[in-house]
Amino acid sequence: MLRALGLATLATTAGRVKVACNISKKGEYLIQETDSWKPERPVTVIVIGAGSRGWGAYSSYGLEFPDELQVVGVAEPIPFRRQRISEAFSIPPENQFVTWEHVFDRPKIADALIIATPDHLHYGPAMAGLEAGYDLLLEKVIAQTWQECNDILGLTLQKQAIVAVCHVLRYSAYFRKMKEVVDSGRLGNIVSIQHLEPIEHIHMAHSFVRGNWNNAKKSNPIILSKSCHDTDILRWIVDKPSRKVSSFGSLSVFRQENAPPGSTYRCTDGCAVERECPFSAIKIYLERKIWLGHFQIEEENDDLILAELKNGPYGRCVFRCDNDVVDHQVTNFLFEDQVTVSFSMEAMTHYGGRRTRIFGSAGDLAGDEHSMTITEFSTMEKETWDVSMVDQNQSGHGGGDHGLVRDFVRAVSRHDESLLSSTIQASMESHLMGFKAEESRLKGTVETMEL
Repeated sequence: MLRALGLATLATTAGRVKVACNISKKGEYLIQETDSWKPERPVTVIVIGAGSRGWGAYSSYGLEFPDELQVVGVAEPIPFRRQRISEAFSIPPENQFVTWEHVFDRPKIADALIIATPDHLHYGPAMAGLEAGYDLLLEKVIAQTWQECNDILGLTLQKQAIVAVCHVLRYSAYFRKMKEVVDSGRLGNIVSIQHLEPIEHIHMAHSFVRGNWNNAKKSNPIILSKSCHDTDILRWIVDKPSRKVSSFGSLSVFRQENAPPGSTYRCTDGCAVERECPFSAIKIYLERKIWLGHFQIEEENDDLILAELKNGPYGRCVFRCDNDVVDHQVTNFLFEDQVTVSFSMEAMTHYGGRRTRIFGSAGDLAGDEHSMTITEFSTMEKETWDVSMVDQNQSGHGGGDHGLVRDFVRAVSRHDESLLSSTIQASMESHLMGFKAEESRLKGTVETMEL
């Protein structure tokens, strides 16, 4: 239904959601109440991986809407994380598992799994879960190889399961509005798109230099682990097949030869330049106390944080890590009907928030993930829209985290995948765009898309 109607602006107040759906190419819209229907009983889930995504982004929906989602089991190797979610949802001891394998030592005990493990642990629980008859809310990236992605897709189709991929930007008010504008025909036919993803330098240092996604073999290339959100949004907006891909990029900044004189392996080792370094772990984690969600600590205590910096991965000098993913990459896509898209992923920015410019035959659009300006050539009148104009869900990714879970609950309750925008079927092509972009970057070739 979402693909057919072009789901647009999302507004949420006290659980009530209104969605503006595009019903014609002339800009006519119908406001539909989608909140009148509730599941007869809560959808039950087991959370596999109770870190910042499994706990904070997705299962937290059940705390706000317990009549819709109930967590009945958890698999998490870190004790305090397992205990935290177990206490929040009163999970019985027999449903508290240490690793994902233990979930399948028992018969099926829930409707679905939320798989929010590290990238290299998506394939195993996804395949086992489908075999056991579970529906899945699967964190992106689907898997580490194109073959593994196809394996999961094939078993999804065989089992007739509901598998939602966590492309949460599709469920944010901002990108739904962008999709609404394009589908309305106000811009005419899309001719070209310029899209920038500014990662922000501290986010890059935390996640892709020191953190879980810093190494392509352990995780995925950054074009997938970070930017599959962007390839997905671009494919969704263009709404045509991608035909060719070319890409260039490298790891230029976060390299050992760029370590300044006087620096040490850890920021806590007496580094002579720590006070002036913009990537100082002491300043980021201990003093500013940001980006602590991936630390294995129960509370934001200075002693615990300092111990992590002295012993864990986040205290390392950003120029002396085992990272190999690129810190800048430019990728060009050629879509059907000669639609061209240029996408730039940049680490070295002081700001976040994706910048998108869409050029159509009848108008253009420019946005920065907070606001967008639409100009129609026939009148040269400008319309500016920003997220403050809608009363949106306050979860992460502009409301997209809980927006995804909400639609997943409805799709599982009705066993109707059409209630989801980001099914695995819809997500496969944008994943292939990422795999092909990395292949192009490494080989220096123009790659052809073949699903």
